[in-house]
Parts: sequence; C-alpha cells; structure tokens
Amino acid sequence: MASYALNTDINGKIAADANSLNNLKYAARDNSPESIKAAAVQFEALMINMMLKSMRDATPKESMFDSEQSRTFLSMLDQQLSQQMAARGTGLADMLARQLQGRLTSVPPEALDSLAGSPEHPPLNPGLAAGNTSQPLPTNAHEFVQQMRRHAEAASQDSGIPAHLMLGQAALETGWGKRQITGTDGTASHNLFGIKAGPSWKGKTVEALTTEYINGMPQKRIETFRAYDSYADSFRDFANMMRNNPRYGNVMENTGSAASYAQAMQEAGYATDPQYASKLRRVIENISAA
Repeated sequence: MASYALNTDINGKIAADANSLNNLKYAARDNSPESIKAAAVQFEALMINMMLKSMRDATPKESMFDSEQSRTFLSMLDQQLSQQMAARGTGLADMLARQLQGRLTSVPPEALDSLAGSPEHPPLNPGLAAGNTSQPLPTNAHEFVQQMRRHAEAASQDSGIPAHLMLGQAALETGWGKRQITGTDGTASHNLFGIKAGPSWKGKTVEALTTEYINGMPQKRIETFRAYDSYADSFRDFANMMRNNPRYGNVMENTGSAASYAQAMQEAGYATDPQYASKLRRVIENISAA
C-alpha cells in the first residue's frame, strides 16, 4: 500500500480506502509529496461525503420515491460525488498537505512505524508491532484497564466471559480509550466494542466514521452504532450479545485462552479486519502479562 493513488477512473470506481497511518509512514520514509497529497485528497473526500450525508439527512423523506433502495443508491452516489469533488479540489487537501509535509520533515519514519496497523486496530506499541507480546503496557493503557476493570468484572460474573478477554477487546476497539466512538456531532456513545445498531436495536445511536474491510481493502464509511448511558452498560450489552446470539456460540466455547477466543471471534465475523484475531490475541496477552 505504498502507493496511495486516488481511484476515480472512467469506470467510476469508488475508492474510500483510506489507511492514513500507513500512508504517512511510507510518505515519511520515501519523502513522497505525491503520497501526502493523495492522503490529503482522500481526507477531503471523506469530509465532503459527511457533508453530503448531513444534507441528505436534513431533507424531508416522506415521498413516494423514498425507500431503502433509493437511500442505498443515494449513499453510493454521494460517495462517488465526494471523490470527484475532492479530485477537482476545494482547497482543503492543499492546506492539509502543506501541514503534513511540514510535520513529516521532523518526524522520523521509525516513530510512525511503531503506530502502523489498521486504522481501527493499531498495535499497542513498537514491541507488539514486531510480534513481541512481553512489552509493558503504555501509561494510557494502565489507566484504561484500571478505569474499566470493575465494569468488566461485573459483566464477567453475569456472563462467564473472563474479564481480561473483554478488557482486551475493549482496548483494541478503542485504542486503549483514545479513539472512542463519538457521533459526528461530538455525542459520546460509551460504546467500547464497536457494536453497530441493527434493526433490532431500540436504544440510542450515534453515527460515526469507521473503517470496514471490503475484499481485504480498508474503506471509510459512516455507520450507525449503539450508544449507552455508561461504560458499564457497554460491557453488559457486549456480554449479553456474546451469550445470547447463536452467531457467537463458538466464541463462548473458546474462552479458555486468548488465542482460541480471538480466532473464534474472527471466524464469527465480529470484525472485517483480516488481522483481527492476531491483534486481539496480542492485546489480551499483553493485559494478562501486566
């Protein structure tokens, strides 16, 4: 993924597959203004897409032409329009590229290497990026674990899922609490596990930008997520989903080890990241060793 060209070819393919950390890493290593510019254009496209979606949401929908199919088509159209508008340029990408070029000249590639991972689930630290699971937890990780431990233990008592497994998954999903899901308007969700709000969910929701892997490629999308009143509610809902949803029956049968649990999670389709199992295992093992 060293090349970060924006795909707006004559076939109209949509390429919202921003993996900005990896791109910045390659840009720093290769000193490539083209890569920085492409990343900035992709970010501009994402912002335009969010703006278009907000405009659609503000438009009255009670008409004979409103349907799930028409909304899906409009969403695809907005993604395409955002790519084309960003390719022509509104000025945001140029400003962002200048800022990134100035910062990358003073940031060694090794510093970005230690952060490289998927946009949703980066490694914990340089040691883990190299596959070493015995590295100490970073400071913010200790704070996150201490803050969430009692909630995990309470959910563990009700569900039977070991607390350290849930702590590890919450840590992975939120980057040790640093990248928690908030709505596009800044609304807190207290959603530590990235659980989306499907048709059966009757509670509060927020819309947020997230990364999904489609055919192995990361794509940025705005999705609707469940929202809770507290972190305790988030742990409780996650544990209930694991216990009551047949989809995760094999997960509940493999809580004896981090590796088995993580692999069962990936096989159940909990996340689209093809490296989710290995990342989850490393996080859980890091917590257990602390």
